[in-house]
Formats: sequence, structure tokens, C-alpha cells
Amino acid sequence: MQIKVKNCRKNAKHLHISFFLCNFAAQNCLNMETNLGFVRVAAAVPTMRVADCKFNAEQIRLQIDEAIAEGVEVICFPELSITGYTCADLFFTQALQQSALRELESLCDYTRGKAIIVLVGAPLKVDNDLFNCAFVMTDGEVMGVVPKVNLPNTGEFYEKRWFTSGRAAREFTPGGIAPRIPKIEIWSGEVPFGTDLLFTTRNYTFGVEICEDLWSPLPPSTQLAIQGAELIFNLSSSNCIVGKHAFRRQMITQQSARVHCGYIYTSSGVGESTTDVVFSGSTYIAENGTMLCEGERFQRESTMNIQEIDVERLRTDRQRNTNFTKDKSGHYRHINVAPIEREEQMTEPVHRHFSALPFLPNKGEEDQYCLDTFSIQTNGLARRWEHTHAKTLVLGISGGLDSTLALLVCVQTADLLGYDRERIVGVTMPGFGTSDRTYQNALHLMSELGITHREISICDVTTQHLNDIAHNMENHDVTYENAQARIRTLILMDLANELNGLVVGTGDLSELALGWCTYNGDQMSMYGINAGIPKTLVRFLVGYAAENMYSEPLREILLDIVDTPVSPELLPTDEHGEIAQKTEDKVGPYDLHDFFIYYFLRYGFTREKIRYMACQAFEDQYDEATIDKWLNVFMRRFCTQQFKRSCMPDGPKVVAVSLSPRGDWRMPSDACCI
Repeated sequence: MQIKVKNCRKNAKHLHISFFLCNFAAQNCLNMETNLGFVRVAAAVPTMRVADCKFNAEQIRLQIDEAIAEGVEVICFPELSITGYTCADLFFTQALQQSALRELESLCDYTRGKAIIVLVGAPLKVDNDLFNCAFVMTDGEVMGVVPKVNLPNTGEFYEKRWFTSGRAAREFTPGGIAPRIPKIEIWSGEVPFGTDLLFTTRNYTFGVEICEDLWSPLPPSTQLAIQGAELIFNLSSSNCIVGKHAFRRQMITQQSARVHCGYIYTSSGVGESTTDVVFSGSTYIAENGTMLCEGERFQRESTMNIQEIDVERLRTDRQRNTNFTKDKSGHYRHINVAPIEREEQMTEPVHRHFSALPFLPNKGEEDQYCLDTFSIQTNGLARRWEHTHAKTLVLGISGGLDSTLALLVCVQTADLLGYDRERIVGVTMPGFGTSDRTYQNALHLMSELGITHREISICDVTTQHLNDIAHNMENHDVTYENAQARIRTLILMDLANELNGLVVGTGDLSELALGWCTYNGDQMSMYGINAGIPKTLVRFLVGYAAENMYSEPLREILLDIVDTPVSPELLPTDEHGEIAQKTEDKVGPYDLHDFFIYYFLRYGFTREKIRYMACQAFEDQYDEATIDKWLNVFMRRFCTQQFKRSCMPDGPKVVAVSLSPRGDWRMPSDACCI
């Protein structure tokens, strides 16, 4: 049987995959042609009146309609949103309990024929116990009811006075914890009841917890996620005091990161009673440690936050985290939820923002980000320098971005170890394509940093070498270019032998991904200090160093290097002595390629999804045809150039992805292009 690595379509023919298996896979994967793995959710805060169930239900209906118009798939309302959270002893009255049930029934019926899942909070009496519950409804049916587990009973809240904990719905049996009240009887008949419910749709699984549950030592959402919930909805009614907002936000963000989930939180608004406390109507939507959006608080009108959760991204992180394994020991029930399919599936996550520069720090975090990056590089190099007992560091200085960053790291490393900077040997190796701009910048950079400078021209030796192999000097092909790169590496290696030195590589992560390096040329060194830094970050770091770490004239030199076109300078300059060979004209813009690298290596997204996200992120910069062109180039080059990465030298991982064949990325060199 003939198999081609990664060529799934051709392999399927050889494997004779049955129609049954293909159909099963099609039914159990995300609909990539429509939503690309995104689930549109809403956290809503309706205008409300305490104990006025009819008014509250009407406000909820209005927000359901608004959410449907926005293509929302699941909408979540606050805790006890039918009655209001601050009803106090009114919860004991049959009038309020019966009014809540009537409006719930009316609200449930309102969802009939509507393509949305609705989560609403309401009290529910079961036997002689009153539970604080979340009702999950769609298409006129209650799919399940989840009671609150952890009831606050201190300070201004006395929920245990009115409600029974959801723990009462469970019991211990010889086989473990099982539901004591598996189902309850409501207007629509028997429905699942308990804290062990997981709601599974065609494309995702979600769980529910209520307010204080998140604040407990072991939130129910932790076990729900371990059992398969990818989204967690929290119906809350958390009051506002000074400092609580930031702490609550932090808890939600951390919980979403801890269990790799999307976390949707909504809390009661200003319509609640202000007898003792005030509620602000906080809404948050977080994904795996990132706060995607949060609503403005203290709004006197109904508000709603809409955002998309990337379920594929969550699944990728869970797949990579070997400690995130499903616990099959607990008793959890999967409730199949089949909401009405929309006539038009979501095609544009208009609320979601994709950073065009995913490797760069967020605003306000630049200082710490750059400090960490330089610290990783310098400490990695320092350890290698000490371990090898090398007398010198040897590196080629071209006046370009990569060698500049590498030199700055070498200088910082020497300072860290207390070594004289003259132990760093910077070598300029002018060739046929060296421009005066880069040459002068290289000289001035080394002079200002106080390192040792050596200059060795490669023109004569390259000419001799090309003549030796009978290559026409007017033929500026790949042989002409690579001969220069390999000769430069030969010089650095031999010079390092002579000076008891360590050759520091300058090539970056983006070049490795694209294979834009010469095999056994600039691809090789004794320690690749930039191997974990993508090109967009290289440019950012050099610019940051210029603005924050150095003064004139070094600052001016660094800024000019940042503005210099990226080039290997292996082809002759133009008639004005300027750079003629510009890398981004040949292989494409590095901001695009770094975007492709991030989402392909970090999350393993498909070409179609990466393309879609790039079109969103770069909509004001590149048209779709341009993105298609360079995405095809990236995929082709990435798959065909693995052999260069398979034997790359040591170097520190810095950002979320790495191409080290010993660490993050193992790939056959003869895999087909995907």
C-alpha cells in the first residue's frame, strides 16, 4: 500500500476508508465551511424590576431577539434573572415561585422555532427544597436545570436562608457520586436536574455554574471542563465594592486559562435592590487566559456583550496539555442539545479581533516583554559561553536587523558575565551585494559598542571558488548566492577555531520557517541566539533598544537599521549603490508570514482558517489575493524546507512556538505540502 505523509486525500483511496467512517467524521467535526470553529455567545444584562417576573421576562425576550439578529448561538442571563436576586424572604412566597414558573414557561415557549440556546436564572421548588437554578432552553424545550452548589452565607448575602445547595441533588453510592434527583417534573414534563449535566451540541459542549461556585476552592467548572465542557457559562449576581471588579476579572481569566475553556460571565445590573448593596451588571467573556471583552458597568439600560469563542483553539491546547485528560470516574450526564439550524450560518466573527502582530507585546506590556526576551537570550548565551570555556564570541555583522540583535545580546551577555566587550569579535565580510548603508552601519555599531572588529572581504575567494567549479560569474543564480553565504560561514568557523571562539548564529525564526537560509551556510552556527525570535519581533526589539536602552549616536544607528530593507545582500547593488535584493519582494511580507507561523505552529489551524483570520487582521493592509499568494508560498516553503531545520544548532526558545527538532517541532523532511 502506497502512503504519502500528510496527503490525506490520496491516502484515503489506498486505505479504502468506508463511507460510514467518512460520514461519521463529517458529522462530528466543526463545520469549517461556515463558522471555522467559532461559537458566537452573548452575556446579557436585562433591565429588571425586583419580584416583577412578567416585566423581567419581557426584557429577556427583547434581548433574545436582539441576539438572534446578531447570529448569537448561546445567550446567558444573570442569576435569578426572572425574579431578581434581591427578593430576600419573598423567595418563600408561593406567589413569587408560581409567577417565576409561569414566566419561565412563557419564555421557554418563546424560544420555539428560534435558532438559539437560552440560559436563564430562576428559583425552583423541588419537594420541600428551594433551589437557585439555571434553566437551559432551546426550541420550546427545557434541556436541563442546574442548581447552584456553593451558597454564600456571610456578610450581606444569606442564601442558605432561602435556598438548598445543589449538593442535595446528589448522593454517595458504592459506585461513586450519583444524582439523587436525576429528573424533575415541570410544565413540559420530566427534565434532567443536577450539577452533573453537560450540554452537547453538534459543534461544542458547555457546562453551567452559578456565581459563588466560581469563588469556591474547587469550582464546579473545573470538573465540568475535565469531563468535556469547552464553554462554561456563569449566571451571577455579584455585588460591586471597591476593588472587587479587578479581582473578579482576574478570577475569570485565570479559570479560563486553568481549564482551557471559554468562560462567559454575566451578573445582575443596577435594577436590583440597593437596600444594602449595589450591583453593576458586569459581563466578561474570556478564552484560555485572555479576556476577549467585558461590558461597561452601571448601565441603566439593557446591555449585551457578544463575542466568538474559538473552540478549535481550545481543543488544540487541551490536546497539547498531556495533563488535561478526561476523568471518567465521575458521574456526568451528557444532554444532547440540537438547536434549530440557522438558514445562514455565521460567516464573519465581526466581534472578534485578531492581532496582525501576534508575537508582539500588548500595549503597556512592552517593557516587561522586552526585558524577558533579552533575559532569555542573554542567559542562554551566558550559560553556553561559560560551559564551552570559549575565549571569544564570533559573529558576522552585516548591518542588518538579525546580526544587530545578535550583537546587542552578545554585548549584554558579556556585561552580565563581567567580561571585556573586546572578547566579542564582530566580522564584516563585504561581498558583491554589500551596500554602503549597511556597511557603514555595521562599522559604526561595532565601534559604539566597543567590540573587536575584523574585516574579511569575500569577493576574491568567492570569485576563485566559482571559477574553480566553472560557474559563470554573470549568472547570478542560487549557486552564485549560496557560495557567498557558505564562504562567510566558513570564515566565521575557521576564525572561531583560531580565536578559541564560539560562532553565534544570527538567523531568526521566520527565516527558519521559510527556509530562507543557506544550508550549511548561515543556517549553521555553534549557538543560534535568534532562532526563537520571529522577524517582526526582531525589528521590534531593535527599535525598543534604540528608544529605551541607548543614547545618541547609537540610537540613530539602530533606528536606521530598523528602517533598512531586509536583504541577504547576495546580489549586486543597483546603479546607485542601493540594495537591489529585497527579501520581502521575493518571499513575501514578514508580518504576514509571522501571522501564518503563529497560527499554524501554535494551534495547527487549517489553511482556510488561517486565510480567513488573516483577511480579518490585515483587511486595511493587504487584499485577499495578496494574502492567498503569500499563504501559498508559506505553506510550500515550510513543508519543503524542513531538512534545514532538522539539523539546526542549539538555541533558546523565546516565544510560544519553536522550530527546534529536539523540542517543539518534529517533522519528516519529505512530507507533502498541506
